[in-house]
Amino acid sequence: MPITTCPTIMVTGGAGFIGSALIRRLISTSAAQVINIDKLTYAASPGSLVSVQHDRRYVFVQADICDGRAVEDALQRYRPGAIIHLAAESHVDRSIDGPAAFIQTNIVGTFTLLEAAARYWRGLEPQDRERFRFLHVSTDEVFGSLSATGRFTEESRYAPNSPYAASKAAADHLARAWRETFDLPVVISNCSNNFGPFQFPEKLVPLMITCAIEGKDLPIYGDGQQVRDWLHVEDHIDGLLMILAQGRVGESYTIGGYGERSNLELVRAICSELDRQRPDSRGPYSRLIRHVQDRPGHDRRYAIDPAKITDELGWRPRRGVEEGLAQTVEWYLTHEPWWRAILQQTYDGARLGIPRPAPSDRASQ
Repeated sequence: MPITTCPTIMVTGGAGFIGSALIRRLISTSAAQVINIDKLTYAASPGSLVSVQHDRRYVFVQADICDGRAVEDALQRYRPGAIIHLAAESHVDRSIDGPAAFIQTNIVGTFTLLEAAARYWRGLEPQDRERFRFLHVSTDEVFGSLSATGRFTEESRYAPNSPYAASKAAADHLARAWRETFDLPVVISNCSNNFGPFQFPEKLVPLMITCAIEGKDLPIYGDGQQVRDWLHVEDHIDGLLMILAQGRVGESYTIGGYGERSNLELVRAICSELDRQRPDSRGPYSRLIRHVQDRPGHDRRYAIDPAKITDELGWRPRRGVEEGLAQTVEWYLTHEPWWRAILQQTYDGARLGIPRPAPSDRASQ
């Protein structure tokens, strides 16, 4: 299903980091009308969509995916040929502090959306039913933690270790079940850690960049040897659009950037890039690195083998980690008003997901 043949695409969570990048790409490179359904939680950034907000093909619907009536109304009004489901609570640390929101949005919201999509899909004309796709976008965190070797594939066992990962795993299972039981044409993707412009500054890359610019400590959890497979958001968007256009219904595709780095190695690379782009007279930015208490259930290593999407669809990452970090650091340096407004109004950079004492320990204090 080439994107050019899909007149309307609905994106859930389109004011988020990945969703906004996807919408900007769709508006700039396709003829599709794009319907953005977003609740506008703390992590939403309408400012990331300024470049498309006046385009006649872009429509914003402020709604919660848990609101079945609102979702059904949007489906009936705009008649999309595809849904790309990105709406989710996504920060592991916040899921430790408050898991209820993750259960509600990621599980109940996905169920509500699937129910509405299935009813809508069954009412389409036969040729439109055949072309319709529901792309469910997920994470490699559903697979748990790897040892020092090996990579996740589409066949990896689900073993989530955080409330966030568990909620996304449940959503994956729901999406798969709606395909197997109700024939909804679902395709699933699982990506590695994204980074790039417009990422909310609670996530590792923008948090380290903004803290360093402000001369604050750069907190590294534990020994910093946790490994992640870093993927530039624009490469992820390439993969999602290829899956939407060519992916096989009922299949899942893992998307990784061949960008394995330990957290400590990544932060040092960010510091080196800042040293190059904005030298600090007080010394190298790496002087700000501080090791802090690790978070509970912290997975040790993620890595993805993207052979399936490469072999079937021809996808490959186009940006290496170093190139992507250089571009990202430059973006945050030249867009300070965007992230400073967030730090002043929404999130001040405080530590989240701090381990809590056991009940017996509290009782003795």
